Amino acid sequence: MSNKSSDREVELRAFDETKLGVKGIVDAGVTTIPSIFIHPISKRAQPPKTNTTNDVASRFRFPIIDLSASENDSELRKKAIEEIREASKTWGFFQVVNHEISDRVLEEMLQGVRDFFEQGDEVKKYYYSRDFANKRFTYLSNVDLYTGPAANWRDSFGCRMAPHPPHPDELPPPCRKVLIEYSSQVMKLVKMLFELLSEALGLQKNHLKDMGCAEGLNVSGHYYPACPQPELTMGISKHADNAFLTILLQDQIGGLQILHQNEWVDVPPTPGALVINIGDLLQLVTNDLFKSVQHRALANCKGPRISVASFFSTYFQETSRRFSPIKELLSDSNPPKYREITVKEYISYFINKGHDGTSALPHFKI
Repeated sequence: MSNKSSDREVELRAFDETKLGVKGIVDAGVTTIPSIFIHPISKRAQPPKTNTTNDVASRFRFPIIDLSASENDSELRKKAIEEIREASKTWGFFQVVNHEISDRVLEEMLQGVRDFFEQGDEVKKYYYSRDFANKRFTYLSNVDLYTGPAANWRDSFGCRMAPHPPHPDELPPPCRKVLIEYSSQVMKLVKMLFELLSEALGLQKNHLKDMGCAEGLNVSGHYYPACPQPELTMGISKHADNAFLTILLQDQIGGLQILHQNEWVDVPPTPGALVINIGDLLQLVTNDLFKSVQHRALANCKGPRISVASFFSTYFQETSRRFSPIKELLSDSNPPKYREITVKEYISYFINKGHDGTSALPHFKI
């Protein structure tokens, strides 16, 4: 091990052992970010060229899909299915409005995340852990702290809310009540979304649900403190999600970008909307019909930015269920592109690979 990598390892461990996360660095009053957070120039968000931002915004209209009456009105449902099909094939992302989760619950969920991270340090430290397999609720900074090329400017908590929800006492008081309520409502929403996605694939509406795509839920709360040098780091570096589907609630600060037609496109914060994105596992079972797209979050001199990601997968279930491209979608001209895998196998590879900006999917191709 070189002196440089040895020094980096020491810095990483020193940061990790504080159990205070990025917020602890900001609270200490730093004006320059520690070296472990400085990303290589090629991995940073490059300043936009003159008029580039406006040009991208004018050329690409981020899909927004209205879910109102899609249960009861056959024409509106057909329209929503067509829009979801197009967005899932071309963008891998879309926003939904009129999804029946109230503004009150959305606002309280964001506030619950903020309250957790802004409570007393000693109370918060109790939950700090990298033992994801055995703990229902964990708080930490950078899940790939020791494997990623550079640390990201955010802190996170993760909680397994399904299929076996935790006892309320296992959840921190600042977000306990709303985490339970929000999880219940987001699980109802995802069942509707998987029905619409199934029909968008030309399948029976329960096909994806019957495969188990909606059974496991991990809710992650993310806290992005204001950064004194946002141009040197990232809120979260380029990656795709290791789930079937992700539902994202974000505040109004913004910073989420997706890679669309080789351009980084801002996902505009829309009051009351939720961002939906196709995960790697859904791309695999649809044999690349639906796209799991690389995305990132910028660091910002404003903050904190708050977001809540609900990941639907089966990783934490006690199951040996195997997944492969859906047979009904295959043909002589569209043979399977991926081998059969377990979700645990996929997640293990994804985590060990780290957020290095590359897709994990090619590893599982036939």
